[in-house]
Amino acid sequence: MSAWPSTLLSVAALLYLMHHQSQHSAFLIGWLYGVGLFGAGASWVYVSINVYGQAPPPLAGALTALFCLGLAILTGLQMVFYRRCSRELKTPSPLLFAAIWVLFEWLRSWLLTGFPWLYVGYIALDTPAAGWAPVLGVYGLSFVIVGFSAAIGCLALHRDDALRRGWAGTLIWVTIILMGLPLNAISWTQNTTVPITAALYQPNISLEKKWDRRYFPTIQQQYTDNSLPHFKNVDLVLWPESALPAYRDRVDDYLNHISTIAHETETTLITGIPTRDENGRYNSIIALGLGAGEYRKQKLVPFGEYVPFEQSLRGLIKFFDLPMSNFIPGPNVPPILSTGTLNVASFICYEVVYPDFVWTGARTAEVLITVSNDSWFGRSMGPLQHLQMARFRALETGRPLLRGTNNGVSAIIDHKGELLVTAPQFEEIVITGEVQPKTGLTPIMWLGSTPTLTFCGLLIFATGLRRRR
Repeated sequence: MSAWPSTLLSVAALLYLMHHQSQHSAFLIGWLYGVGLFGAGASWVYVSINVYGQAPPPLAGALTALFCLGLAILTGLQMVFYRRCSRELKTPSPLLFAAIWVLFEWLRSWLLTGFPWLYVGYIALDTPAAGWAPVLGVYGLSFVIVGFSAAIGCLALHRDDALRRGWAGTLIWVTIILMGLPLNAISWTQNTTVPITAALYQPNISLEKKWDRRYFPTIQQQYTDNSLPHFKNVDLVLWPESALPAYRDRVDDYLNHISTIAHETETTLITGIPTRDENGRYNSIIALGLGAGEYRKQKLVPFGEYVPFEQSLRGLIKFFDLPMSNFIPGPNVPPILSTGTLNVASFICYEVVYPDFVWTGARTAEVLITVSNDSWFGRSMGPLQHLQMARFRALETGRPLLRGTNNGVSAIIDHKGELLVTAPQFEEIVITGEVQPKTGLTPIMWLGSTPTLTFCGLLIFATGLRRRR
């Protein structure tokens, strides 16, 4: 989901407010901006803590507020850094403002396990600027959009001749954005093999029912009844993250039975399922039938899949004891599964929001798959944001993407990030469709984020040299 006008205006207003501010005021303004950004854009955390963590509303509200207020410290520091770098400049610099913005987005992608959410570049989806995505990626688009917004903010500060220069600079940014239109017509990747058909089963099983052992046989039968009729008609069947609420070794007989049927009908079944070995427990995804392979999730969600400071926090409230919250990261290997004829890059839930991780993991794949269980976020905006970022990964990599979830939004997405088929949220349904596998690398898959980050760093360094003269 995207509210691009408010993003453009808020970034422009933020640059305007930064002009001639003290560092203390800059931190306060930046922090308040971050409170609004994360308070509005990440409020879905409350649903997980209150509804499924069973924390009372005051405690859930306090923990959500602490999360958002803490993240906002980064935007406060970001504005302090901008003021320090620009304090001797006569006029604000959209280039400097955008460069610092991108570096702090990147910082947020890994600091304290990372929260790569709410990047400005995502608003380019479904706009003329979208054609830049396979070239610049989300970080590069953040630079372009923030630079454009900052140029608008500068117009309110310029006078006379400076105002004319400001309009000229703004038109340059507009031209860059509109160049996305011809870029969107370029085919960065090529067709490989024939199109494949897929069936995505969205079971819409409530979390309370899913983790109640009394319903386990019913859940197994539900998957069987809704999936087997499609095996003869499609090449691939996709189930969501942790589809069966049991470790793989506990349901081997069931999975072997399903795998045999899939093999006989020349179908691949891909499903999320917890696994374990002598080293620990993993959130995994496997391929059965004609397919083969197992991938263990590397990017785990704090508190959802593991508990930091576990010895101190376990048992304090039920949120710290959620089912399947004792996973360990899988090995650092490419997330590739086989369907027999194709390689698919498989990403589990949160992993699809890490840009470089997906760009690298998708290099040898022809189709992207992501499985998720966004039930934890209820009817909030969280699942829609998650879908938006998955669409962006398809656009960046020039590959179709299949997204299987428990209760939405399951979707079949083409290599341009367009939604071909979507499932209604909170409904049990099977959606089917056809995608064209793709091969080849887009520019951003070749280069990654390093050139963009280096360019931003050089801009900041050049500004520092200019100040010293």
